[in-house]
Amino acid sequence: MSSAAEETIYGIRTVQAFGHEDLDRARFNTEVEKSLATAMRRIRARAWLTALVITLVFSAIGVMLWSGGHDVLDGTLSAGQLSAFVFYAVLVAGATGAISEVIGDLQRAAGATERIFDLLAAVPAITAPVSPAVLPPPRGELVFEQVKFAYPARPEPPALCDISFNVKPGERVAIVGPSGAGKTTLFQLVLRFYDPQKGAVRLDGVDIKTADPKNIRARIGIVPQDPVVFSTDAWSNIGYGRAGASPEDILAAAKAAHADEFLAALPQGYDTYLGEKGVRLSGGQKQRIAIARAILRNPSLLLLDEATSALDAESERLVQDALNGLMRDRTTLIIAHRLATVMNADRILVLDQGKLVATGTHQTLVNEGGLYARLAALQFEGG
Repeated sequence: MSSAAEETIYGIRTVQAFGHEDLDRARFNTEVEKSLATAMRRIRARAWLTALVITLVFSAIGVMLWSGGHDVLDGTLSAGQLSAFVFYAVLVAGATGAISEVIGDLQRAAGATERIFDLLAAVPAITAPVSPAVLPPPRGELVFEQVKFAYPARPEPPALCDISFNVKPGERVAIVGPSGAGKTTLFQLVLRFYDPQKGAVRLDGVDIKTADPKNIRARIGIVPQDPVVFSTDAWSNIGYGRAGASPEDILAAAKAAHADEFLAALPQGYDTYLGEKGVRLSGGQKQRIAIARAILRNPSLLLLDEATSALDAESERLVQDALNGLMRDRTTLIIAHRLATVMNADRILVLDQGKLVATGTHQTLVNEGGLYARLAALQFEGG
């Protein structure tokens, strides 16, 4: 019920735009009825248990009073002894009733935590080796060697097939291709969210499978297409890029990302609550928060995943200015559908159906023809 409510409220504009208010209200009512029915069954069972305990307790006390009263009349038991016995019996009965309440609460907790126990028992596929390799000083060199990878849920066709390329320190490399070509999969392998079934991914000369994932990811910064903004203030959101960063460092990163101009104008400045999932910010402002986070991290390898694709012209200019400063003197991989944003890259890799079909500069690839030339013609010449 809570999940349905949260999902609908978060997407309320989409709900209203598609006229789904009545349908979602009916769906929520169904979830409420299910929750109420479950609560009623629990309360009914608890009421029967409570009634049974009370009946047994008072029946036992009645039997004790009847039997003890005869003993008092016969002189074998004093009235004080009978009163003490009844008093202690009531205490024991109350404790027994409390135990039944505790057992009921424990059963509820066990049911609620069943899925949590399943998660805790799950063994992650990506773990640090027993003796992780020692990484050299960060340079930002990235190498793919005959990498083949298929997602576990979809083994065929493979997402990447025999991909090989080398990115030199400080080089700016763009990755282009149609949707589903494998561009984002490359980033997921670099971050070691998955391991390839064949080949190797090397960062600064070290196979990332032999290193601690935390050490690998500490050298990487990413600006995603849809950045995550947490439900807190700007200090915490930007400071997420580097644990223990000082306020001065966070402020400098915000200024470098052109985020200071809108953050300083908020009612409480950087202390302003940014809303659930950053709902109080525009798309361009979220992107600049993500860029400030990456600047604060100061990575040797930067991953840009369609960082300006969904922005208007004004926001794109500000974000692109911030990105230019961020990319300076560091290795950068850029995923882009809009070729105009990657024309000045040192090199462009063209992916199609999981294969590297071409590589070169913008002008070289246009002159060669092929997939990149067709994409360029569609975007720059309108077909």
